Amino acid sequence: MSTAPRLIRFNKPYDVMPQFTDRRMDATPRPTLSNFIDCPGVYPAGRLDRDSEGLMLLTNNGRLQSWISDPKHKLTKTYWVQVEGMPDEDALSVLRKGVELKDGLTRPAKARIMDEPAGLWARTPPIRERKAIPTTWVQVQITEGKNRQVRRMTAAVGCPTLRLIRYAIGSWTLDGLAQGKWDDLEPPRVPSPPRPSQKPPRRPKTPRKPRRQDGTVNTTAKGDRKPRRK
Repeated sequence: MSTAPRLIRFNKPYDVMPQFTDRRMDATPRPTLSNFIDCPGVYPAGRLDRDSEGLMLLTNNGRLQSWISDPKHKLTKTYWVQVEGMPDEDALSVLRKGVELKDGLTRPAKARIMDEPAGLWARTPPIRERKAIPTTWVQVQITEGKNRQVRRMTAAVGCPTLRLIRYAIGSWTLDGLAQGKWDDLEPPRVPSPPRPSQKPPRRPKTPRKPRRQDGTVNTTAKGDRKPRRK
């Protein structure tokens, strides 16, 4: 009997490993998802770096997990990013058009200056701010998932990331979910994979032309043969 698909959302705190076990065995164990989620059989659909905060989706359904995490489906991921400095319109334009990183050009993104999110929880530990340099909140929306992509994008335009919070994946958001908490969502109906296309019909075989006794091809059609002399 198959298990009913389950989808949960989790508001991951800073410094929590985005997995249920800490593979590092030679030091003090680090906090993992198991410190917050007691829900056997679910696994993360996509990653969120240890030093990032915010929305993670977990499911017990492999097909749903693949559909959420596969970049080819282009689910928009929305991030709230606190950066050092004040990015101008030129910097925002670069983020929107695509940033050339070591592993290639990023897809076009959406980027805009935003106010600090209302009711935002305090981070532990707090970010390191320099009194002489202001910080700015930027909303960035991307449809791919290169390693530490948003951090590298803002660094490339001269505004290093100080704090990174994932607010949304597709239509799923953090709204109403406190830090370190999780709840159940209604699993979506995942589109069925396309059926393999039928093989094209075979072309009729071209009749082989008769060969003479010496092995050469006789190219004269039957109707073109000259009548024998009597």
